[in-house]
Amino acid sequence: MLTMTSRSSALGIAACLVAANSCTRIGSTPRDADRDWTVTGGDAGNTRYSPLTQIDRSNVRRLRVAWIHRTGDASAEGRTQIQATPIVVHGVMYATSPTLQVFALRGDTGDELWRFDPWTGRRMESQANRGVAYWEAGDDRRIFVSAGARLFALDASTGRPIATFGNAGWVDLAAGLGRDVSKEYVVATTPGVVYGDLLIQGTRVSEGEGAAPGHVRAFDVRTGRMRWIFHTIPQAGEFGNDTWPTDSWQTAGGANVWTGMSVDVARGLVFVPTGSPTPDFYGGARTGQNLFGNSLLAIDAATGKRVWHFQTVHHDVWDRDLPATPNLVTVTHDGRRIDAVAQITKSGYVYLFDRTTGVPLFPIEERPAPKSTLAGEVTWPTQPMPTKPAPFGRQRFTEADITDRTPAAHAAVLARFRTLRGGDDMWTPPSLEGTIIFPEYDGAGKWGGAAVDREAGILYVNASDIPSIATMEPVGLARAGAAPRTGSAVYQNACAVCHGADRRGASAPSLINVATRLSADAVREVIQRGRAFMPSFAALPDAERRAVTDYVLGRDSTRVSESPHANEPLAAGATNQSPYRFTGYERWKDPDGYPAIKPPWGTLNAIDLNTGEPMWTVLLGEHPELTAKGMAQTGTPSYGGPIVTAGGLVFIAGTQDEKIRAFDKRTGAVLWEAPLPAAGYATPSTYSVGGKQYVVIAAGGGKLGTRSGDAYVAFALP
Repeated sequence: MLTMTSRSSALGIAACLVAANSCTRIGSTPRDADRDWTVTGGDAGNTRYSPLTQIDRSNVRRLRVAWIHRTGDASAEGRTQIQATPIVVHGVMYATSPTLQVFALRGDTGDELWRFDPWTGRRMESQANRGVAYWEAGDDRRIFVSAGARLFALDASTGRPIATFGNAGWVDLAAGLGRDVSKEYVVATTPGVVYGDLLIQGTRVSEGEGAAPGHVRAFDVRTGRMRWIFHTIPQAGEFGNDTWPTDSWQTAGGANVWTGMSVDVARGLVFVPTGSPTPDFYGGARTGQNLFGNSLLAIDAATGKRVWHFQTVHHDVWDRDLPATPNLVTVTHDGRRIDAVAQITKSGYVYLFDRTTGVPLFPIEERPAPKSTLAGEVTWPTQPMPTKPAPFGRQRFTEADITDRTPAAHAAVLARFRTLRGGDDMWTPPSLEGTIIFPEYDGAGKWGGAAVDREAGILYVNASDIPSIATMEPVGLARAGAAPRTGSAVYQNACAVCHGADRRGASAPSLINVATRLSADAVREVIQRGRAFMPSFAALPDAERRAVTDYVLGRDSTRVSESPHANEPLAAGATNQSPYRFTGYERWKDPDGYPAIKPPWGTLNAIDLNTGEPMWTVLLGEHPELTAKGMAQTGTPSYGGPIVTAGGLVFIAGTQDEKIRAFDKRTGAVLWEAPLPAAGYATPSTYSVGGKQYVVIAAGGGKLGTRSGDAYVAFALP
């Protein structure tokens, strides 16, 4: 559904967009006076760098709010987020709302020009979105955005679907993957990348058994027809197929690209970072290295053929997806200029490769890794670790690192610590006792990614230094013959660690009033299949799955036999074949809700990619209530990433304290900060309209226990 604000104004702007020779852009300035932010990463190489200099070190402290645009669809219960980085083309901003409505704004005023609702005529789904993609050829200008399994093509001047694209404006991302995954979770949280007349698109799939494969596809931007597909799980006869058990490619899932890609337009290469194969935490049914899971791939953008690859984790059982879009950068190395690609990781490493050949610019060593203690699991004996740059996040958690915020917090964490495995080696596999995952599941490096100074070859990246715990439990062994548990008991064992003991949310959203959003069948399907970061709980006995559904929906489920679904058939889906299941994502906190480890809990880092040496590390964010009690600044976990400008600044939001900041890119000194209407868990962008530079951030909140918001906030000099 399309809505239009100030229709005559919007159509007038659209006329200027298609008649560039006879009109000027918004603000009546010459075309070459404006500087845009045309893709979410700033440019095709995802540098997140801007050549704009109007806002600089000397005047950034004078930044003020220029305008605020509110989308009006945030959740009052803290369930929604905005993770999108807005793009700006010809002075018009394109972005998405908390419920994935797509809109266009005037870049200078924030006035809405049009809005498109992708859920018209179908059930709205809860899904993250990190922005839109733009393509133009002459008068034909298009916005590409995904909602659910649909990839839409919209007219950039009106917001209307392009009738000649796919099925009257959209294509089905669940189709064309080589097997029927129509009932599986397939979405695209990150926009695709444009190369010529191709939109190259990745997907996000379930993290549990039965997940769809994460193959990468290129679609014709005009027709929506699939032009090529790259099998991230190699099929029979393809390179890498021998790194999987025989014929497992027919059922294996994951190895998907949910983070975004970068393009070397001159070389015709697209750089593709993949996630882990599924299920995430037990790989007994997928013995081997599992190419192309956890790999950085260089692919011929025109044909989809592999040029080179490097696998950063062999046979992943830690959920160590490559978390962010790679950055293209030119560095001076051994006295010569080299076009390189940098890839940050959840473990805090930065891998740097020659863009053309894939040769590492700094040595990478295969070092021994611990074996799994789970029956049937065969972890890979080594893991690749770069010798430079040094990790930008901590990788070891010992007794000396346990929080000392209060004596009670220290004692509680110490008692738990002594029951767990790992901590001294980040490659310790998940276990029945529980294994310390540090950095946490979401990583030191997260989906916000890094920015690189194109002129200097400096990389800027934020890190979260907090631990998680991965615990496995036997399926059908420990409780064989036991009576079915109540829905409350199942919830407390399997769900509370993420959704909270009171169903009000922890590391996952609140389930209070979920019955107003999902039917019993929909809840059971999510439990059966998993969705996004939620693993599949297909191993639960039928009665327990029905009972916990009743409990989640707020029904009485004190006895399993009272379930109203007792005679219903199971939802269709993959059966669980693993002897173990993952009990849930647990972010390890002390009894008061703060990280179980000593600070810092969040940092911003600058790394010289020419030498591989760190430049500076500073704290990012604070907990004001702790500062007020006399505790030194701690930093906070952060989501979203930085941008860097020729004006000498690094802009970043993303922190739990709901602020946006500007840092001196040379020293890391904070030069400016401002409060936001809600936390800015997104990456900002910067652009110029009418000779004025703006910095804009989505303030959507909704993570880390903070409120949800619906605002895009633009800052400029007075």
